[in-house]
Amino acid sequence: MAGICDSFQRGISYLRISVTDRCNLRCVYCMPPEGVPLVPHKEIMTFEEIMVVVKTACDLGINKVRITGGEPLVRLGVVDLVRMISAVEGIKDISMTTNGTLLAEQVKGLVDAGLHRINISLDTLKYDRFKQITRTGDLSDALKGIQAAMQAGLNPVKINMVPMQGFNDDEIIDFAMMTIEAGWHVRFIELMPMNRTAEFVPSGVLRKKIESLGPLEPFRGIAGNGAARYFRLPSAKGTLGFISPVSEPFCEECNRLRLSSTGLLLPCLFSSEGVDIKTPIRQGASTEDLKSLITAAISAKPKKHHLNSHDTADKNMSSIGG
Repeated sequence: MAGICDSFQRGISYLRISVTDRCNLRCVYCMPPEGVPLVPHKEIMTFEEIMVVVKTACDLGINKVRITGGEPLVRLGVVDLVRMISAVEGIKDISMTTNGTLLAEQVKGLVDAGLHRINISLDTLKYDRFKQITRTGDLSDALKGIQAAMQAGLNPVKINMVPMQGFNDDEIIDFAMMTIEAGWHVRFIELMPMNRTAEFVPSGVLRKKIESLGPLEPFRGIAGNGAARYFRLPSAKGTLGFISPVSEPFCEECNRLRLSSTGLLLPCLFSSEGVDIKTPIRQGASTEDLKSLITAAISAKPKKHHLNSHDTADKNMSSIGG
């Protein structure tokens, strides 16, 4: 199995797969109160079609897969998809990003199916604020999901927090303390600039604030650390990660390709345009034809993102880390 590089000689080994556009929450920085128009079911890729992409991409050197949404756990049968991906020889790592509220009841099945790691998006530790941010959610469900994931052995369980000025940035120290008290692996992700709900907090500002608890020591021993820069507080069992696409872009190290729920191969995590692979699959395209399409998407990968150009960025990209 040969690896594949983009036109800037970055090795591409990581495929993010969105399995649904649906979500059980209505987070204020992600969508309006009424939600967004749902894509017709027939336009969403089937698991069988997704598997065609996974197997073909694996032949080209992809060996890591992340399952995302929307909220992936609202997709019926997602455990079966994990099992199918796990059976592909050459796939070394399967992970998932979720809001965690449906995780407690599904985590055992996911682990048994072959899931290795999980990221849980959580922007507050306050029950009333969680309701305010998600509009429909209950913090206790997310906390149960985190606990269940830890007990199930999904190591490390990464907690993704998006700090927003004047909204939840007063909880930075509380989240940092969780790396000491509960052994959490917390990652602070800068809010995308195309979002006008609140202003982002630069990672440098966060680090200075957290250093009031003690010196931050660089840490490199955590799995799947692609986009994040990790640190550890003295005596902490957990870690602190900073994902900084705005203030400290990581484009030079990007190894990712994204598959949308509607079958577009997107060369950048912030792309809104890509290569249609679903239609050729449904038309019976050969493996070689599909490899050519994947190669074309990788070749179109830009040197860097354009987060300040709102027309080239997606609107629902709050959790981007590996």
